[in-house]
Amino acid sequence: MGKVIAVCISEKKGTQKHAVPSAKFLPDWGIENDAHAGKWHRQVSLLSHDKVEAFRARGAEVASGAFGENLVVEGIDFAALPIGTRFQCNDVLLELTQIGKECHSHCEIFKKMGECIMPTQGVFTRVLQGGEISEGDELVILPPALRAAVVTASDSGYVGAREDLSTPAAVELLEKAGYRVVHTVILPDDRAMLGAELKRLCDGDLADLIVTTGGTGFSRTDCTPEATMDVVERPTPGISEAMRLNSMKITPRAMLSRAAAGIRRQALIVNLPGSPKAVRECLEYILPPLSHGMDILKGTTGNCAR
Repeated sequence: MGKVIAVCISEKKGTQKHAVPSAKFLPDWGIENDAHAGKWHRQVSLLSHDKVEAFRARGAEVASGAFGENLVVEGIDFAALPIGTRFQCNDVLLELTQIGKECHSHCEIFKKMGECIMPTQGVFTRVLQGGEISEGDELVILPPALRAAVVTASDSGYVGAREDLSTPAAVELLEKAGYRVVHTVILPDDRAMLGAELKRLCDGDLADLIVTTGGTGFSRTDCTPEATMDVVERPTPGISEAMRLNSMKITPRAMLSRAAAGIRRQALIVNLPGSPKAVRECLEYILPPLSHGMDILKGTTGNCAR
């Protein structure tokens, strides 16, 4: 856990950042009124207060924001953390996207001291969830986000004859639930190809949750449940039953879904319908309770309820 020592912004590019009492963080943008905010991967910069203090001890006279950092935080060595690390401060959620940066033109600090710590010790993040951060607030490192993959089965989508709308819907809801979507792919309704892809993702430890879309109906080519059951080691029928039960409240045709679910090694595979609307309905229903199951699967919690 760290403590926010300073919140800094600069209204114009090329000018030094200065400390402000608090700032508003905007999702997928950055800090309100900060010149470096925008739809890119370096929306908010962070620097360890401990590194700044060590630099000052060598004779450097630098104020908060002098290195171009937005947040100065005590108690966290940011440069030692992996890409993808997430931080929470009040309602603000940040994700680490880059460590250090190349300086194309040396700043005044470098000209005076012969070096600058931002290129090696500063990190950059994007804003996943907005809110407000003030000086003195606590910033915590969140546990690593679980990885998700989306495998879509569609003959027409595979050859580009039909726009795939189910994958974006699944990705949106998975990311909203805190998953890091690391892989998406469209494959034909081919049992062997689908099974091979599911097996590759599980056996290679490439994803923790794999959701498939499409191929769960009565069509002659629909084979996603069969491909899934070819590779799972432990079926989890309750997940599919719950989705069907919930969808039955919307349409009786939900009884026609043959969706399956199961575990292979340390990954869970869940079949979803092919329509974006049904994908949303199913994921919105199962993702909240599924988080406990994923914690058990990954060994981060026990089976016993408190």
